[in-house]
Amino acid sequence: MFHKEGQKIIITTFFLVVAIVLVAQYYIELDWVRFAVQIAALILLVLILQFFRNPKRLVTPNFDEILAPVDGKVVVIEEVEEPEYFKDRRKQVSIFMSPLNVHVTRYAASGTVTYSKYHPGKYLVAWHPKSSTENERTTVILHTPKFGEIGYRQIAGAVARRIVNYAEEGEQVTQGQDAGFIKFGSRVDLLLPLDCDISVKLNQKVVGARTCIASFRENND
Repeated sequence: MFHKEGQKIIITTFFLVVAIVLVAQYYIELDWVRFAVQIAALILLVLILQFFRNPKRLVTPNFDEILAPVDGKVVVIEEVEEPEYFKDRRKQVSIFMSPLNVHVTRYAASGTVTYSKYHPGKYLVAWHPKSSTENERTTVILHTPKFGEIGYRQIAGAVARRIVNYAEEGEQVTQGQDAGFIKFGSRVDLLLPLDCDISVKLNQKVVGARTCIASFRENND
């Protein structure tokens, strides 16, 4: 199953690959050169298909857990000052996605979208410390039953040139539901309350809508 955001690119790439294969077949005389060109074209198609894959992941919403919004590797766990919306201290958990990861963004929790904003910006590598505030990005805030307001940012990387964000203010969303897509390499930052318990470690690989990122702390002070 492929994500709808990749339909045009997949169709365009398919016809391009077919054209390359046919041209090579009839116009390249050297067997090894013809074979190499055809294989390279087919590999390109396979890479595009795997990038836009969209595996179904059924989720039973759990108000006590924040799930990973994307597939990737945890590259940041730290307390930060969040200046755009919260204007206070937050726990930030950042997940880096390589071009080989599934790039679907899924809602980490169920709740109501209270803020959704796009910011144009730079295209620093996604693991750069300033990418969270200087790169092209979107900021989305959800009001959840247990955690209160939580935020996430879709951040473009050095290769990504388009962020797709489906969150609309006032919308009720469900944990695991499709929230958007980032094309070709990126990062997502989660902005969580200080009193939640982080369940992941640095460099841990996580799976969107599967891995618990943080849990609700009962009877916190």
